[in-house]
Amino acid sequence: MIVGIIGKTNVGKSTFFSAATLIPVKISNVPFTTIEPNRGIASIRFHCVCKELGVKDNPRNSKCINGIRWVPVEIVDVAGLVPEAHKGRGLGNKFLDDLRQVDGFIHVVDASGSTDINGNPCELGKGDPVEDIKFVEYEIIMWLFQLLKKDWNKIVKKVIQQREDIIKVLYERLSGLMISKKHIIMALKSRDEFNKDIDKWTDNDIIEFVKILRKIAKPMVIVANKIDLPTAEDNINRIKSEFKDYIVIPCCAEAELLLRLAAKKGLIEYMPGDSSFKILKPNELNEKQKEALSKVEGIIKSWGSTGVQEALESIYKKELKMIAVFPVEDEIKLSDSKGNVLPDIFILQEGSKVIDLAYKIHTDLGNNFLYAINVKTKQKIGRDYVLKDGDVIKIVSAK
Repeated sequence: MIVGIIGKTNVGKSTFFSAATLIPVKISNVPFTTIEPNRGIASIRFHCVCKELGVKDNPRNSKCINGIRWVPVEIVDVAGLVPEAHKGRGLGNKFLDDLRQVDGFIHVVDASGSTDINGNPCELGKGDPVEDIKFVEYEIIMWLFQLLKKDWNKIVKKVIQQREDIIKVLYERLSGLMISKKHIIMALKSRDEFNKDIDKWTDNDIIEFVKILRKIAKPMVIVANKIDLPTAEDNINRIKSEFKDYIVIPCCAEAELLLRLAAKKGLIEYMPGDSSFKILKPNELNEKQKEALSKVEGIIKSWGSTGVQEALESIYKKELKMIAVFPVEDEIKLSDSKGNVLPDIFILQEGSKVIDLAYKIHTDLGNNFLYAINVKTKQKIGRDYVLKDGDVIKIVSAK
């Protein structure tokens, strides 16, 4: 699954992306610094089963550090939005087109209020992050509305005159947006007004439908960035009060980027998401670097962390509901055919079945599936077994 970093222009999205991936990108305090989307790999944490099973693992597609698996995930930093983006203003058309591929959003906002609605620098506290969140949400909803409205007459004709299934017809129009039939069914069942004939739907009905569909199909967490500035705390309280249905994470992406770069150089000991760090080479730090690290130390003491790792794991694990499963070929040695112990970890959504794991590993494994073994319980399981976080699975296929 792919997560998109979205938000108003000039709020720190690219800094967040760099902090999460350590990929250098152009960062500037001016609107539209990002034009082409930045793509990169971040990592999220899952408990490894190595300690539970008493083995020393040697992973291939992830890293295990002290019993924690760091699993790679893809994130995309897209161009910033301005009001009326759905009408083509700014880089709106490009931004919205880039959203087609993503499964969820990390919405970065300027919690300090140091940028106006168009992303231009303004007096500290004069910008309003609550209004910024509302307009970005509105732009995405109107984009989805326009996509449906454009072909609405055709959709109505297929459902009413040709008697095609409404779920099938809507899916045909929306499948290119990473929206599934399951998402559409959930949205249709959410309101009684969606039960009336589709030719009776008003524009407001369509807008309400896509608003609910967006929350189901492309969930979002709000990252309240720039907590190092004095006006941020009051705004964060306002954001949490206004958007009770969302996870709101205080963040300082700039601090996280500094910590990860310092750790990469061996100057400090720090793991993403930690609530502290240790200086390893104080003699190699100049006064400016010491001052910066001291400031970062104050930030994470006040807020618990920089928020970057928490944001990544909140969208993938809490909103997209991803779980971790460990496939093996040898259920006794817990290894693959080459002897690598617990070599791989796959993340799937809650509710995924063992046949989904088989296809995720390889198409042939799914096509020739016979049965699987739950290695922890030593039980034989069928294709419809619902996977649980931390399962270790051997799949048996026809040769």
